Amino acid sequence: MSTPVFRPALLHPRYWPLWLGLGLLWLIVRLPYRVLLALGRMVGRLMHVFMRERRHVAEVNLQLCFPQWTEERRRQVLRDNFESNGIALFEMAMAWWWPRQRLARLAHVEGLEHLHNAAAAGQGVVLVSLHFTTLELGAALLGQRVTIDGMYREHRNPVFDLVQRRGRERHNADARAIEREDVRAMFKSLRSGRAIWYAPDQDYGRKASVFVPFFGVPAATVTATSAFARLGKAQVVPFTQTRLPDAQGYRLTVHPPLAGFPGGDETADALRINQWAEQAIEQQPEQYMWVHRRFKTRPEGEARPYAARRRRKRRART
Repeated sequence: MSTPVFRPALLHPRYWPLWLGLGLLWLIVRLPYRVLLALGRMVGRLMHVFMRERRHVAEVNLQLCFPQWTEERRRQVLRDNFESNGIALFEMAMAWWWPRQRLARLAHVEGLEHLHNAAAAGQGVVLVSLHFTTLELGAALLGQRVTIDGMYREHRNPVFDLVQRRGRERHNADARAIEREDVRAMFKSLRSGRAIWYAPDQDYGRKASVFVPFFGVPAATVTATSAFARLGKAQVVPFTQTRLPDAQGYRLTVHPPLAGFPGGDETADALRINQWAEQAIEQQPEQYMWVHRRFKTRPEGEARPYAARRRRKRRART
């Protein structure tokens, strides 16, 4: 996928509000890291109050996944989770615009030898990740140490797409962005011994999915992880990142490759990925992206657990 370039059409007045917002964010992110964390928590508290639909989704997810928790604990994790989402806004800006050396000082990386060993053997890697709120910054910090190709879906807004792609690609000039639907390019990259970041923990519908438990709840889970590993002749290496307390930065952990993966049963493989995801999420539930409708696709005859989305009324044309 070619790198997007600036075009005069992106200065059209309809894009001015976004340019203004991005410019304001660029200025704010110059502040000290501790101040950005505090601002992020404030933004998250506002999100908790005003983003009612997302709050409802997160509440349902936590109830389904942690029925053994007390109601008070779920409420506390929910509040902490929204604060984490608010911080993620500034972490995204840090990943895009902070000087590389300033950003690198926040990284505490473990397990890089697993990627180095695969590269030395000429073997590709499916770097299995999860949708933690620290996702954007974690990918940037790891990208400073090793070359990781990324799965990518073009943003509908061309201005945001331009800024996002440039921000992501600046950390490693050799990294490639692979369109999510371009399976052929993905296999080619893996077979050439490259590593690809991939997160299989969201609900992408029934197509190419199987229902396996996720925290005990049947969840539509993609089987692509097995296919990528098998057809790309690649290792599957889990990767997690954690925002550390007291502004200490981020711990990035590249875990050992999954032994015997893929197996002979894609459903068993999908269950294995979900079980690993559960263990990783339980370590830091407040940093996971609970606002995603993880259980929107249900087995036949089973109702969705979420309230129907509110439809925005379109303005009548005159």
